[in-house]
Amino acid sequence: MTTRRTGLREQKKRATRVALREAALKLALERGPDNVRVDDIAEAAGVSPRTYNNYFSSREQAIVAAITAEREARIAAEVAAAPAGARLADALTDAVLARYTEPGDTERLLITATPPLRDAFLEAVTEIEHPLAEAIGLRLGDTAAPTARVLAASVAAAVRIALHQWLGAVSETSSGNGGLVVPSGSLPDLLRATIAPLAPALDAAEQRSRQAQPG
Repeated sequence: MTTRRTGLREQKKRATRVALREAALKLALERGPDNVRVDDIAEAAGVSPRTYNNYFSSREQAIVAAITAEREARIAAEVAAAPAGARLADALTDAVLARYTEPGDTERLLITATPPLRDAFLEAVTEIEHPLAEAIGLRLGDTAAPTARVLAASVAAAVRIALHQWLGAVSETSSGNGGLVVPSGSLPDLLRATIAPLAPALDAAEQRSRQAQPG
């Protein structure tokens, strides 16, 4: 019975989080991000502002959560599902590129709308660490060792650096454009460039994993 109650509480928490982030995105698109208050989001989701603060620390965090929802899980799933003989570095690069290089119009608009939204978007990259560490650990055959967590954190840092550089270019481009945001530069190239230095560590981890396997 206790397990069932715990499961129901977790389901309710997830549902509340989804309702809040969806309300935040809807209001941001209708009014513009700067014209949305936390109280408005809470009211639209049917909860109190105090409850809102249990899930998100700002309106920007909720808006970004809506446009990046499930991305981290999809990246981890693609790494875990890569063929057994595939190089881990290649599987990671392919998964990250697939999920980050084609942002939709809504995402492109919101993450470049204001500095606070850009900052929240960059901070959200850390959400990839936990699921990715599990996927890497499974591929290495050891989910308990710190290696997978260190590698996952390194990948998240690489992605954040690439996005920071890309969004920096966006800011510079938009400053002389009458407020119109026009992302520039090649995000795929930036992502490849920041992930590439991690390849030796990823290769070494795979090599150790193969040597540790019996037979």
